[in-house]
Amino acid sequence: MALSGLDIYKLLPKTNCKDCGFATCLAFAMALAQKKVSLDKCPHITANAREALESAAQPPIKLVTIGTGSHKIEIGNETVMYRHEQKFYHPSAIGFLVEDAFSDADIGKAISDIKKLEFERVGQVISANLICIRNSSKNKEKFISAVKKVAASTDLCIALDSSDPAAMAEAAKAVKGRRPLIISPDAKSAPEFAKIAKENNAPLAVTCTSLDEVAQMTDAVKKAGIEEVVINLNEKSPSRKIQGFTYARRAALKKNFRALGYPVLAFTQQADPSLELAEAISYILKYAGIVIMKGRDKDFVFPLLVARQDVYQDPQKPVQVEPKIYEIGKVTKDSPVAVTTNFSITYFTVAGEVESSKVPTYVICCDSEGMSVLTAWAAEKFTAERIADTLKKSGIEGLVSHKKVIIPGYVSVLSGKLEEVSGWKVNVGPREASGIPNYLRNWK
Repeated sequence: MALSGLDIYKLLPKTNCKDCGFATCLAFAMALAQKKVSLDKCPHITANAREALESAAQPPIKLVTIGTGSHKIEIGNETVMYRHEQKFYHPSAIGFLVEDAFSDADIGKAISDIKKLEFERVGQVISANLICIRNSSKNKEKFISAVKKVAASTDLCIALDSSDPAAMAEAAKAVKGRRPLIISPDAKSAPEFAKIAKENNAPLAVTCTSLDEVAQMTDAVKKAGIEEVVINLNEKSPSRKIQGFTYARRAALKKNFRALGYPVLAFTQQADPSLELAEAISYILKYAGIVIMKGRDKDFVFPLLVARQDVYQDPQKPVQVEPKIYEIGKVTKDSPVAVTTNFSITYFTVAGEVESSKVPTYVICCDSEGMSVLTAWAAEKFTAERIADTLKKSGIEGLVSHKKVIIPGYVSVLSGKLEEVSGWKVNVGPREASGIPNYLRNWK
């Protein structure tokens, strides 16, 4: 649990020597509590005080890194139970299961399908992150072959799932530079698999049947030299698994119980694609750091990625596009001019409908601080004066031969005032974006 400025002050020398750059030890303690300065700035801190402060400064949930380079995954290091309290920082990794019992052709198709799971939404790219290779054949050679095939075919992160220590050791060595996640089959095997993880500088997922067992095993593997641990709670029902994830997070955040302060891993269990999607989304909502699915149909994966994207957006900072002129299609001086807010979902919805109309159009996004049309209007961030100022500063007058602007139908009340302050002829567009194509085709 984070210490307050006064708690930190009690552990400082209290000499007010100013060697840290602050006038008093109290001022330094307050800055340290707000993470504005490093403890190293105090040259007179005692060893015991340093140990206490560094221990308190550790995050309640350990940050774990899987993979390397641009495709690496960072999970954990979260600080709140609920997103609205602050925000969630490290998005859940979405992985897919590939079994070594598949034929070579099926493994190749699975890899190809997973690599295609990349989409663009509201200006952001959302995609799969990880492939988990499972030794379901119980054959070491087949497992090694499947691991090498996946590693050679994709830059996505890799997880290794085998109950055979010898097969795991050889597979981990084959992809050592990729820093794979090594998954132990049960608590009894965890120490042996911890040795493999340590030899390959890889994170370890400890598989346990209860939180009590998890607490014992995370302490044991930490003593074995493994700092980056992932919890794999092997409960049979999704509801029990989610309950366990919630208890673990609460214990780590509220009670500062370090033995459960690690990110969690969840394998989906449902065979029906719709139920598997619901299960996977539930895991994301309730704290899974990694979700590994069997199904890879894009019709079910896309909504999962969208759900993750929405959960991990900053609730205090709407997703927004740059306020400027956007040219959609091959615009000319006679192209229509439409105005909207710079809320990403609003802009990309409008842009999609404009594209489908086949009418080249200038779309001007006003700076509404990322609010949607009605929200911005109610908050006086999308007013006639603001729109007029945007039209003037954007330079749109030099791009078109007319002075006609289309505003969203929901703010038709602005039309009279906007004409007065801007000098532009205002056309009121449709209320819903779905009406834009027909409206533009009939625009003159």
